[in-house]
Amino acid sequence: VLGPLLDEVADPTGCTGAQVVAGASHDTPSAVAAVPLAGPSTAFISSGTWSLMGLEVRDPVVTEASLAANLTTEGGYGGTITLLKNCMGLWPVQQSRKALWPGDGAPSYAEICDLASEGEQWSAFVDPDDPRFLWPGDMPTRIREYCEETGQPIPLETATLFRVIFESLALKYTWVVDQLSAVTGREIDRIHIVGGGSQNELLCQMTANASKREVVAGPVEATAIGNIAIQAIASDELKDLHEARELIARSFPMKTYEPKGFFWREAQERFAKLMEKDD
Repeated sequence: VLGPLLDEVADPTGCTGAQVVAGASHDTPSAVAAVPLAGPSTAFISSGTWSLMGLEVRDPVVTEASLAANLTTEGGYGGTITLLKNCMGLWPVQQSRKALWPGDGAPSYAEICDLASEGEQWSAFVDPDDPRFLWPGDMPTRIREYCEETGQPIPLETATLFRVIFESLALKYTWVVDQLSAVTGREIDRIHIVGGGSQNELLCQMTANASKREVVAGPVEATAIGNIAIQAIASDELKDLHEARELIARSFPMKTYEPKGFFWREAQERFAKLMEKDD
């Protein structure tokens, strides 16, 4: 608790007597605080325009392996450590939608997912974190150029283009979770996705299929929820983070995706070769 709200803010807002509580360092640890983690075997993805992937650990993981995997070590709530990897999220989808439908009448993201589900499966993959995909602009052209440069079929059809994006994201998430497992020595059997991306059912199911791990999606507004939970603990409304997470699990809808099919091995091998080229 940092202290009472300043009078210059409290008086015009009617919030006299309100206490100001420090958050969990910034937005990502606040989102992590809202993840009803089942234990050390659960990785998290705070998913939106970008994807923040990681594990909650008790001690910093500062090793040659974590350096090679480009993992960061950040402070979390209650003395925890967030072992984190910054990855691409739904930015390529957003930019492709903007490029293909620049005016009114663009399909909704749910309609784009329906479209992608009709595209050709595993026609090509991209490394979503290739630097060319970071900037705003003509994302479809960049994706097609990447596929051409890497000797893959060029996704000319819009449905296949979006399927390439979603499948590549699912494979990159799998790649990172495997890195987290290798660096920490943990067996990771569940991925918990929070944030806006948790509403994308197609990507959640693909992530479960590609990783062969259970995926749990929700809550959506994890950053705000985690922040509120931390304030409730500071105000003695909740005992600790464990109790807060139990409350969050009971209070917000979540959906579980079980892996379906066992045929992603070929896709993983092809994706791994792309990652080796990028390295």
